[in-house]
Amino acid sequence: MIAKVEPLTPARSLRGPFDYLLTGALEDVGVGSMLVVPFGRRRVLGVVVDVAERSDVPHERLVEPLAALEADVPGRLVRLGLWVAREYVSTPARGLALVLPPGTGTGATRPVRPRRALRAAMTAAGVAALGGGARTLSPPRLPSLAEASSRSRLGPRQRAALAALAGGPLGAATLARRAGCDHSTLRSLERRGLVRLEHATEPARRPRVEGVGARAGRVTLTAAQLAALKAIESRLDAPTPRPLLLHGVTGSGKTEVYLRAVAATLRRGRSAIVLVPEIALTPQTAGRFVDRFGETVAVMHSRLSPRERYDEWSRMRRGEARVCVGPRSAVFAPFDDLGLLVVDEEHDASYKQEGDPRYDARRVAERRATEEGALLVAGSATPRPESVLRYERLELPRRVDGRRLPPVELVGMAAAGGPIHERTREALDEVRRRREKAVVLLNRRGWSNFLSCRGCGRVWGCPSCDVTLVLHRAVGELACHHCGHREPVPAVCGDCGSVSVARHGVGTEQLERELERLMAPLPVFRLDSDAAVAAGVAAVLRRFDAAPAGVLVGTQMVAKGHDFPEVTLGVVLDADATLRFPDFRAEERTFALVAQLAGRSGRGERGGRVIVQALDPDARALRHAAAHDSAGFLTGELARRKALSYPPHGELIRVVCSSAESGPEIAAAEAVRRLVAGAGVPTLGPAALFRRQERHRAQLVIRSPAREPAIAAVRQAVETVASDREHGAATFAVDVDPQ
Repeated sequence: MIAKVEPLTPARSLRGPFDYLLTGALEDVGVGSMLVVPFGRRRVLGVVVDVAERSDVPHERLVEPLAALEADVPGRLVRLGLWVAREYVSTPARGLALVLPPGTGTGATRPVRPRRALRAAMTAAGVAALGGGARTLSPPRLPSLAEASSRSRLGPRQRAALAALAGGPLGAATLARRAGCDHSTLRSLERRGLVRLEHATEPARRPRVEGVGARAGRVTLTAAQLAALKAIESRLDAPTPRPLLLHGVTGSGKTEVYLRAVAATLRRGRSAIVLVPEIALTPQTAGRFVDRFGETVAVMHSRLSPRERYDEWSRMRRGEARVCVGPRSAVFAPFDDLGLLVVDEEHDASYKQEGDPRYDARRVAERRATEEGALLVAGSATPRPESVLRYERLELPRRVDGRRLPPVELVGMAAAGGPIHERTREALDEVRRRREKAVVLLNRRGWSNFLSCRGCGRVWGCPSCDVTLVLHRAVGELACHHCGHREPVPAVCGDCGSVSVARHGVGTEQLERELERLMAPLPVFRLDSDAAVAAGVAAVLRRFDAAPAGVLVGTQMVAKGHDFPEVTLGVVLDADATLRFPDFRAEERTFALVAQLAGRSGRGERGGRVIVQALDPDARALRHAAAHDSAGFLTGELARRKALSYPPHGELIRVVCSSAESGPEIAAAEAVRRLVAGAGVPTLGPAALFRRQERHRAQLVIRSPAREPAIAAVRQAVETVASDREHGAATFAVDVDPQ
């Protein structure tokens, strides 16, 4: 038999799979098996992607794998990983790395195994040698001559080790700490027959899931929830169920529908995957699934330790866990019997992977559901136009408590004298006097956007990127939000010596200080990526939830899926800032951001309201968001996209070429453009991009009415140019469906 193996090497120019001869014990190898194979002068891990009876390679030239590993991957996931590689113009190895056990990826040379701990236990001879020092002995007696001789030869560390083992077996690391010895001491005792050392697989470590503000207890479903659940359950039994879009306003009970749908899936003997945008920002969702389904839930995300991730993956592979909750990578959970795939908050851009392969977990979920006969349910209060056009829609038009959505007031900032409008100040003061809670969103972190010298006009920029540095006053640094460069805040201008350094713009750090002054004595909690690193997202949310009154201020993190009934005021500052971005999705993002933040207010008995500050309060996206008119916004947005042939009425692919020196990136991009255009696919560019991380960049945008021909043309062009030595100084990044 012949195993067709994709080696886990990162080279884009590699053309696999490669044939290996299976003999003897390896004849049972199948698709999804992991092998250690000779590859040139190296030993690498490889994945079996197919098995055949014969090979085009002469038999005498075939070599055998060196070993087969215990870990394997479902064959369907192998096919999915290869599809991701093709669809997102990556390499087979990078696509397969997505579906392999955690810790196994491109460049891996050894398998991931459960950690095996060394444990020590005292033998009968050890008890005798320790004598009366062991608590397990009978009342003291006179030792024999042999026991006395053995005891006399014990060193102080050996005696301490035996004394520590008198109460029972211990892990070697724990024993070493307690007795002040090392492993050589234990090996010496083992050779003398006084202790027994053995390896034992450590018990699986379960990740801890902490709910924030979760409201426990079963609820009675509304009529709309019951109708949605009935539609979902009826499709669970279909051989090829069509995807569903659960379009429900904020607070309409989408999560409870997901919970009941998962329960129905488990009753049918099948598994379920629940995707959330970012697990750190949606602890309530993960916590509710763990509370409802207990040990059968596995949680997967990047903040787990490698050991925790491997243990959770193994529980799913063995069938001990039947539900997986996590962000985008959880779409590759190793289930053989998938029945339901839920994509919560499906509008969120964090479902798009930034690194190669730049896959979109929403499209991968759709592909996996189709291939495995599972039902895909995508849910959001602000769904994407793509989902509205492609999926059958289920509506949850009202909140479960019957309360109306909060009124939204749009205020213009053109003539305002500061970052906070007078109407906003009045509303915040009312929250302070009534000792309530408010959420304030400003989608810009740091203290000030940039610094400039009033004397010569110098603006402080990043030495590695063509962008300005952001002031972070709390740590006394200027920081680049692209490459991470940091430097001290300047006291004087290095060009002209002026001490007049101006600060421009307002970020969440400065806004926090202003709110502390306005809202005293109420506490103010900041939630942005800086605060998340310092204190942790869940910790900040728990403190806000536990406070009787206060203000939560932050970036878009504060608008994601949180349920705090005590919040009576929501505020969005500079709401139309995203409309000024050169992005066809700018209006969609602005509408979603404002509508989602508005949904955080008015969930309790006191009701609530929302104030939205903008330079142009009459902007279409803001007017629809203020009216909670998702249907009207989507109708207009789909018509605009159709007129311009933008997704979902067209396809976009972005190719970025970069190089350390200026010039090769433009030449490489132009070479790709010629090949793509020669295949009859329309292109835009190349155009220069700002320098990032010391690399010059150029981009090419492919706009095509047809998806498959465009992807095929880009793949062929990039592989051709990348293998050309003339363009060896350039690197390539392909982004299908750029966000």
